[in-house]
Order: sequence, then structure tokens, then C-alpha cells
Amino acid sequence: MSASLQAAPSIIGEPEVVEDGRSGDPRTVEKGAAWLRLKAAATALQALQGKDGSVADPADHQAARGLVETIVAAIAELAPLFPHDADYLAALPVDFARWADGGFGVPDFLDSLVAFTPQQHRIDGIRHLVVFPMYTQNGSPARHVEALIVEAIWPEFIAQLEAGAYGNRLFVSLRLIDFTPGYDTNAAVLFPETVAMREIPVFTWGAIFQDREAARYRRVVSAAAAITKLALPEDAAALLTDQDLAEKTFVMWDLIHDRTHMRGDLPFDPFMIKQRMPYFLYSLEELRCDLTAFRESVAIERALDARQGAGDELTQLEEQTRLHATLVQYAVIFDRIFRFALTGTRVRNYDGLGGQLLFAWLHRRHVLQWRDVALSVDWARLADAVVELGDAIDRLYWESIDRPKTVHWLKAYEFVASVVTPHPASAWAAGLPREVLAGPPRGYTDRVLDDEFPLSMFFEALEKKLAGVIASTTGIRATDDRTV
Repeated sequence: MSASLQAAPSIIGEPEVVEDGRSGDPRTVEKGAAWLRLKAAATALQALQGKDGSVADPADHQAARGLVETIVAAIAELAPLFPHDADYLAALPVDFARWADGGFGVPDFLDSLVAFTPQQHRIDGIRHLVVFPMYTQNGSPARHVEALIVEAIWPEFIAQLEAGAYGNRLFVSLRLIDFTPGYDTNAAVLFPETVAMREIPVFTWGAIFQDREAARYRRVVSAAAAITKLALPEDAAALLTDQDLAEKTFVMWDLIHDRTHMRGDLPFDPFMIKQRMPYFLYSLEELRCDLTAFRESVAIERALDARQGAGDELTQLEEQTRLHATLVQYAVIFDRIFRFALTGTRVRNYDGLGGQLLFAWLHRRHVLQWRDVALSVDWARLADAVVELGDAIDRLYWESIDRPKTVHWLKAYEFVASVVTPHPASAWAAGLPREVLAGPPRGYTDRVLDDEFPLSMFFEALEKKLAGVIASTTGIRATDDRTV
């Protein structure tokens, strides 16, 4: 290893005063010179990297080595502020050195990735320095070196839920503090599988940035409610004005959603997006997980209401749980209907279709009404109608355990098309030709249109007024005063 790329041994001490005389505070590290140098060097290095993360042009290697030296030196300076990540921050310089000494080929950061264990430090407010060559989901498709300062969101009522009926040891909830350009996008997750590495380990965590999700929700739904003249209940309105309240609500939603992917009557690998299947199947899977979070939140709210109605006095944590269980229901409905339905392109937009499906389901049951140029909700019937949709998807899954894969695809399409109108030119809606039905599954997938289920006239009109608001949420983060 080049001596220039080897960091000094990390010194573990109190974050505010470390033993080598440098002072700092992890709570303000994003304003410090070491982080700003690291961030600037990583950003400059991205310009030299190809899509696979390599620095292909030998003429750029000297500049790349200088930038890596700056990054490694900054990591060494910052490491004492993150003693809980000592093993990871000690492994990072070794991976950087191997990459540089190997001629800046495709990077391999497996060793440092395995040493990074944020799931073991789910403590509200604890921070991490994260540096990896990686792509960012819904952000940059290139495996460039990205650097982040992140902070855990782990309120006590969430810890209690996770320790009980909603255990999920892999789930990590985070807040974005500062970041390089890969996260100045719509990216709202930090997944280990996005990191450049030589082999795939057993993944032990997955992180979601609930502050970004909450901020996007608040901005988009506030605008959508105004545009559609939707009168919200007081607690739903509070969710739009309080960033902290919204963040905790999204943590509860995502905790239950994330664990649902591997639970239930599953006729297939739930992470089928990695396979070549029709995109509407992933629409149903993501919606199934969200509606499970909705259903569980309804059950929690009603159980605590019943206890209180019977004369039991709820603890403070139980009151918080009940409040957020109610808010999760609003968040699922309106994020799905307003933001999901209209975010992104119309090319196999599975989340968009899920939002369209939820809206159409509720509209056809007269739970949602679009009348006199205003949107209204039958709040008393809303929860049961949403649970009914979740039950219908669960029933489709259960029945499909006994079906061939392609028959499940056809039944899933039939279900979606019974609620959301397909494109008039759809081969699926007309009935796939016998030669396709008798052929391999890829023939089925090839016949799915990029926009198999176009936007309804309601959403087309709404998009014209809401598209700019949705676009403005790119790179959004919660501001210091907790408002958006």
C-alpha cells in the first residue's frame, strides 16, 4: 500500500475533545473544514470516474490520487468523532489505497462495507460519516465516490414497536445532513447493494432517509390539497406543518413496509424488480407493503382506542404510538395518491401505477369524490376501503401460490385492469396471442407497453399544476428550523 494513502490510527475519545488535540463536535461536523475538504474532493473525483467507478484515463490518475489522499486524510481527521464506526473508518483508507495502487480500475469496497454496521447503533441522533463508491437509487446510475453525513432517527416509541411485534433488525432510519451530488437528487435510500464490491455478501442493513420523504410529502401534499380544495382533518393538516412529526410518521410507515417484503403468502421472490417481469407486478408488491403498513396502523390505533374506551390509561409512549398510527394512514394515502402517481416518467413507472390504483379504487367506491372541481373524502369509510384493497392483493397472492408464474402475471393484470383503465393499444388488454401465451415468459413482458396504464384525466389535469412542485423536491432536506 502506498504510504501516502495510509491514514493515521484512529484515536477514540470523547467526540468533543479527542486525544490528539483536534476538537470537534459530530453535531456540527458538516460545517467543519475537514468535512468540506472531503466533500469537495469526492465531488471533484466524480468528474474523473466512469459509470463503473473506474478512472479510465491514465492521464487522470495523478489528479485522482491527489483527491483520494485528501479524502483519506479527512477521514482520519474526522474518525475520532465517530468512535462507533471505528472499524469501518479504519477499513476505508485500505480500500482507497488498494483502488489507487491497482490503477483506479473498478473499485472494490467490500471490506469497508462489511465493517459498516449502522443497524447496531440505532440511537436517536447518533451520526455516521459514510463514504463509498456507489450508485444512488432514483439518483445517479454511476458508481461514483459519494460522501454523506447522516443522523439516526430512532424515537423511543419506534424502538418499542421494533422490539415487539414489528421486529426488523435490518431497518435503519436516517436523516440527511450533508451530501455529495449523487444525493442532490430524488435518492432517499442508502442500500449496501449499491456499493462497488468484488462479491455480494449477506446484507445486514438497509437505510431510508425519512427526513427527505417527510419533506417531500409535506411540500407536495400541501400543494395538492390546495389545488384540489381538499379539506383535511386537523391531525392530517398538522402532519403538513411539522417536519419532526412527519419524520417519525415515515419511520413507522417504513419500518412496517420494509419487513413486509419477506412476510405473507408470497408466490414469488418479492424483490422481483431484479428479474425480467412486467412492471405492474412490482406495483402490486410495493403497494401491498404500504397497505400492510396502513392495515397494521389501523389495528394499532383501534386497539389503543378500545383500551382507552374501556378505562385503561395509556402511557406516554402508547399515546405517541396511537398518534403516529393515525398519521401513517394519512401519509400512505396522500403520498401514494398525489406524489407517487405523478413522480417520474411514464416509462414502466411502478410506483406511479400504485398511486393510480389506490385513487381509482377509492373513487369507484365513492370514498373519494371529485365533484364541483373539489376533492372530498368520506373519512368514516376511508380506512376500511383501503384495508379492502390490501386484502384483495393478499388474496391474489395467496391464490397464485398454486398457479404457474405466467398465469399469476395474467391474473395480476386482470386485477389491475379491473380498477385502472389500460392503454387502448394494449396487447395485454386485447388478449395476448396464442404464440405468446405458449412461449417463454419474456414474450409476455415484451408486450407490456411502457405506459400500459396511462394517467386518467383527473391526474393529467393535476399534473399540469403539481409537476413543478414535485420537481422542486429534488435534493430536498429538512431545514434547520424544521420547516419546508
